[in-house]
Amino acid sequence: MMNYHILLTGATGLLGRYLLKDLLLADASVAVLVRPTRRETADDRVAALMGTWESKLGRSLPRPVVLSGDICDTDLGLDQASIGWINDNCDAMLHNAASLTFQSTDNEGEPWRSNIGGTENVLALCKKTGIRDFHHVSTAYVAGTRHGRIYESELDVGQVPGNDYEKSKIQAEKLVHAADFLAPPTFFRPAIIIGDSQTGFTTTFHGFYAALRLGHTLVNSPEIQERDEGEFERTRLTLNGDESKNFVPVDWVSAAMAHIITSAEFHGKTYHLTPRQSVTMRMIRNVLEDTYNFWATEFSGSGELENPTEIERLFYEHIQIYNSYWRDDPVFDTTNTDAAAPHLPCPEVDHEMLKRLSKVAIDMNFRWKDERVKLPIDAV
Repeated sequence: MMNYHILLTGATGLLGRYLLKDLLLADASVAVLVRPTRRETADDRVAALMGTWESKLGRSLPRPVVLSGDICDTDLGLDQASIGWINDNCDAMLHNAASLTFQSTDNEGEPWRSNIGGTENVLALCKKTGIRDFHHVSTAYVAGTRHGRIYESELDVGQVPGNDYEKSKIQAEKLVHAADFLAPPTFFRPAIIIGDSQTGFTTTFHGFYAALRLGHTLVNSPEIQERDEGEFERTRLTLNGDESKNFVPVDWVSAAMAHIITSAEFHGKTYHLTPRQSVTMRMIRNVLEDTYNFWATEFSGSGELENPTEIERLFYEHIQIYNSYWRDDPVFDTTNTDAAAPHLPCPEVDHEMLKRLSKVAIDMNFRWKDERVKLPIDAV
């Protein structure tokens, strides 16, 4: 019996590297499409990634098949031999690669180039190679600016997207639904992915981490460091404090996905990978203050600030790209996820977890690069 592979895109991103690890640990055979960089081949990047996992786990792992390509290219940039290999050896696609760009500068740039064009290219390759089992990583925020309870069966109900990223992910889901050559596809819609619930590890620093990094930089600036505690001006946040956000640890998202992907009876549905309990902006503010040892912020309600201070001006100038990120979240129904993975409840994201994740990110200096591994000559 032939051992068919799952073809994974986006394997070098935060969620992708966890999916790769969890699928390999579940004895799935995996092939990864990885884009080379100017300094590293696709093989180099995967070897470094796998070396990181083996160091963290203290054990060896099976190796995926590495295919060098790019979702933004026709045929994913693959040569005919690689396409033939996929045709003969892959029976499932896990399309995880995406751009997280919130605001586009033009229709040819991101997030459209990756999230729409890339999905079109991935679907075209699946059609060419006969792959019918399709798993698509979307986002819970295809709900846009809706309020109330959002059901897993809903997609476009006339909602207004909060940014270009959300708009592109709605369109990408529609493309997959329209691909009539596929078996009923499986959609995963995670909420806002944060670091590992146990170790705090992360490789990307968007959203919550962007606010953490900016605040950390401002609080540690010479201007602030030279002031006495009593000289701090109150820093106003244009929020009420009761706004809720749905954070999910990457290790849980990956574990739930790997379980569903390797269990054929759960295919063909949409899964909200969202927490049982959201966090409030007040908790996030408290975590950031606790992390910085800087207690000088207050909620001023929505709207423009009058006469902003220098630190307020700098903060909002640098964080404006995430304006849509801080809005109040709806409630995401998780009926399908609860039924498929009742043994995998989402860990509670509380003050202590967020503080631990914040400390890890600061200790990492908000950057991560896998240590390069020297490949054997015959592996290159």
